[in-house]
Amino acid sequence: MSSGTEHPGKDARLVPWGTLGTDGADDRDGTGDTPEAWPGFLLGRCPVNAIPVGDPYDPRLAEYRALKDPVGRRLREASMDFFVIEGRLPLERLVASAYRIRSVVVAEHLVATLAGLLEQVDAPIYLVTKAVLEETVGFTLHRGVVATADRPAALGGADILHAASGAPLVVLEGSNDHENIGSLFRSAAALGAGGVLLDPSCADPLYRRSVRVSMGHVLHVPFGRFDSWPGGLDVLKAAGYVVVALAPHVRGAVDLADLVPALSGRPVALMIGAEGPGLTCAALASADLAVTIPMAPGVDSLNMATAAAIALYEVTRRPG
Repeated sequence: MSSGTEHPGKDARLVPWGTLGTDGADDRDGTGDTPEAWPGFLLGRCPVNAIPVGDPYDPRLAEYRALKDPVGRRLREASMDFFVIEGRLPLERLVASAYRIRSVVVAEHLVATLAGLLEQVDAPIYLVTKAVLEETVGFTLHRGVVATADRPAALGGADILHAASGAPLVVLEGSNDHENIGSLFRSAAALGAGGVLLDPSCADPLYRRSVRVSMGHVLHVPFGRFDSWPGGLDVLKAAGYVVVALAPHVRGAVDLADLVPALSGRPVALMIGAEGPGLTCAALASADLAVTIPMAPGVDSLNMATAAAIALYEVTRRPG
């Protein structure tokens, strides 16, 4: 469930645009500073906790500025313990998640379309024109809606083991591609992974592009980060997990089709390396087993998210 500062939330009555002042109060007498020149809102309806904002440099929009500056965003979001999502589907999944929503910014042309979803948001909703939104975030945001939420406390291997309850895990090493990470989380959600664990060098799964590519599923898949690598794998082994390295060129690797029988009913943690270099020698040495996915002649590797999806499908469709 989402929560925030005290607002009427999902039980809020809806009022026509043009009756709210910029402080969110009812302004039916017309004395407020609502930008009534915005015709797109005149046909729509907006929640009573909606607040029109006409200045892209309004401090209430500060968390949304310069979204395409990855270095600056990582520093800002980490120091202030929040993250950003964009788009309708990620917002739906954010609203349905345990993350606390801080605020939502929505462009005028989407208010009527998103009215039902916005009613469920118990946090400030800032209504802006497309021009204000573009100036704030630093590019043309076609999806028209963004939100911020509180970043959760960091989890480790033991936490994810508890959440997974024996379901397959995915372990990532050295992955810094936000879109690959987002795609992997989408597959993990679809194929029943119990959680995802990252080594200390992996990129942030809650970075905006990762959340978008995951279609918001990263918000519903438990994930954590090892403090040490590859020593952190020991906690998985101690819990009975078989650590399986996905590695196409390792001598003695087992064909993926033979993996489930080799597990003998034990839970599995599928370990995948970064695009290009793959798993390091240290990670491979720490694995209990190496597995390869057969491929057509002339093709020697798969995208890491694709490889994870294939392996997850194999171990979940043929439980040992």
